[in-house]
Amino acid sequence: MAEEKSKRGSIGMSLKGCQTNNGFVQNEDILEKDPDPGSPGDSRQHSAVSILGPEEPDLKDIQPYAGMPKEVLFRFSSQARYRVPREILFWLTVTSVLVLIGATIAIIAISPKCLDWWQAGPMYQIYPRSFKDSNKDGNGDLKGIQDKLDYITTLNVKTVWITSFYKSTLKDFRHGIEDFREIDPIFGTMKDFENLVAAIHDKGLKLIIDFIPNHTSDKHAWFQLSRNRTGKYTDYYIWHDCVQENGITTPPNNWLSVYGNSSWHFDEIRNQCYFHQFTKEQPDLNFRNPDVQEEIKEIIQFWLAKGVDGFSFEAVKFLLEAEHLRNEIQVIKTQIPDTVTQYSELYHDFTTMQVGMHDIVRNFRYIMDQYSTEPGRYRFMGTEAYGDSIDKIVMYYGLPFIQEADFPFNDYLTRLDTPSGDRVFEVITSWMEHIPAGKWPNWMIGGSDRARLTSRLGKEYVNIMNMLLFTLPGTPITYYGEEIGMGNILATNISESYDAVS
Repeated sequence: MAEEKSKRGSIGMSLKGCQTNNGFVQNEDILEKDPDPGSPGDSRQHSAVSILGPEEPDLKDIQPYAGMPKEVLFRFSSQARYRVPREILFWLTVTSVLVLIGATIAIIAISPKCLDWWQAGPMYQIYPRSFKDSNKDGNGDLKGIQDKLDYITTLNVKTVWITSFYKSTLKDFRHGIEDFREIDPIFGTMKDFENLVAAIHDKGLKLIIDFIPNHTSDKHAWFQLSRNRTGKYTDYYIWHDCVQENGITTPPNNWLSVYGNSSWHFDEIRNQCYFHQFTKEQPDLNFRNPDVQEEIKEIIQFWLAKGVDGFSFEAVKFLLEAEHLRNEIQVIKTQIPDTVTQYSELYHDFTTMQVGMHDIVRNFRYIMDQYSTEPGRYRFMGTEAYGDSIDKIVMYYGLPFIQEADFPFNDYLTRLDTPSGDRVFEVITSWMEHIPAGKWPNWMIGGSDRARLTSRLGKEYVNIMNMLLFTLPGTPITYYGEEIGMGNILATNISESYDAVS
């Protein structure tokens, strides 16, 4: 009995003085036992336990110690000198984590992406009619391109770019399309095209094709329906009243074709004039008509579904014309108006780069993006706006948060007719200074509508220009045959080129 009293006394002292480490009292579980009522130790126990109750004295003179029970620890932890530093450390930790997350997001956002396929290697442009002829009929064809894919891969080419192969007339290098969904028979069949797409992809290459949305051939079914005022096709083209007397047409205004002379042509069936930016066999579509835009959208989707990896959209600056019919301003104001017949003699403020044109181009981009969701199947979009100044061409890159083309094609090196280091330097620096921040450059030294490098500059400059092309930053674009120094040949059949008079 004396031993039990001694133990209880020691426990009571430890709780009362809060100096002894109760964690090391071997028999503190005795506190959990109910002593006999009325025993002497009962009063001491209640006295000791009451220290930890609500009536406990202030702990300001008591120092924390190792192994203190949680009841005591909680009382110390609630004091300001312990609570405030703890809360400061907590909020500093939270702030640091948020800053790290924000910095990570910012770094990801501003860091350059890994190069996509249209950035990772050269593009090889092919004009199919003068490429390989697989069936010996005198015309290059799609099977001929497929036969040469092994050679093309040896050039480390990543993308094959095929110019217009649609069913079309022999006007303006096959840009007068009769049917956007058909392959011209001289190039093969749709099955040949599908086989070519599969073969190109099997080689690890990509395929882009030309698309000319601005106009059609006058043989196109849409035009035939429009000239007869048939249903919705009535306004698929740009028609205006004009005067036709004694075989002489008085057009609505002084607008000129790119190839010279009036851009208005009288149609005897409809008894109105239709507008054409190029030859009279190529009437311009009316892109202010929503039905026309929907038709073009469906054509783009048709070829994307066939497996095409991208498009070069041609002549996009001509998509819209001013709705009014005011005359364009003469370059030489004193020139007699009736003698103004060449395209360069007018400022084309009402027939190119109209408000809303870039909205149409952005719609093309939107269609491409809809087909780019599958990993590894990004659809490329390039635009052609040759002849404009650099500051206008780079507008086709779009705005910082509104993308248009992946890049507008840069043909300035193809315009060099004399070898000059200063001129080459000027062309390169001008483009790089005008290109928007973060956008991807490209360079061309030849094309289907340009004289070949050898004929333009001389054989001695072929290797130098090719070396320059492949060392500049951005995507190099070469026309087939430039790698071996092919030159121009005299055409034996000029029917495929435009005729401004007929």
